[in-house]
Amino acid sequence: MNGISKHKTLTQAKECFSKSDYKNALEKFAVVLQDFPNSKEAYNGVILSEMALSGEGGAEALFDYYEILKDEDKESADNIMSDILQTMDGTVEKLSEVFSEPIRERLEFEDGILYQDFKAILDKGAGFKETFENIMFSTRVIITQKEDFIDFLENLIEHGFAEMALTYLENALSVYPSDVLLRKLLKKLAKSKKSEN
Repeated sequence: MNGISKHKTLTQAKECFSKSDYKNALEKFAVVLQDFPNSKEAYNGVILSEMALSGEGGAEALFDYYEILKDEDKESADNIMSDILQTMDGTVEKLSEVFSEPIRERLEFEDGILYQDFKAILDKGAGFKETFENIMFSTRVIITQKEDFIDFLENLIEHGFAEMALTYLENALSVYPSDVLLRKLLKKLAKSKKSEN
């Protein structure tokens, strides 16, 4: 039996966030995640609160977007927001300050392989395409730095995963519409798709 009311605490967390009380919002989302480690809503709330606390632009807009999506379809909203946040930089590192060791380990390792570990495999001489295809069917790559995200996209484009790169790029550009590096990659992707046709 869990010691907290999940629904009530999530409601309080969202109210705190709406009032720009990000510290309390973060704490309440984290409390829910401790008792309900599979709650995507609490997980996403923690990341959005942490972003807002660190002064990262766009957290409030993302939160509003998330709330609108939830009105339409709660489960798909949780997944869409998780995907968007997964591509953003620093999330696992920022979360490490919030959670106890078991949850941090779950965040870092249960859901996939960190990009640094993936690159370490490549550094030993493995080819990107074969390694990525092997990983893709059993797990997913978790990216925690913007530089790694750019590097990952460039590799996807270069090794024939243009459609996948486009999906990642569209998600990232919806969050960072004026990011110069992302726009350059979009142009590179457009050129590579033209040369294919």
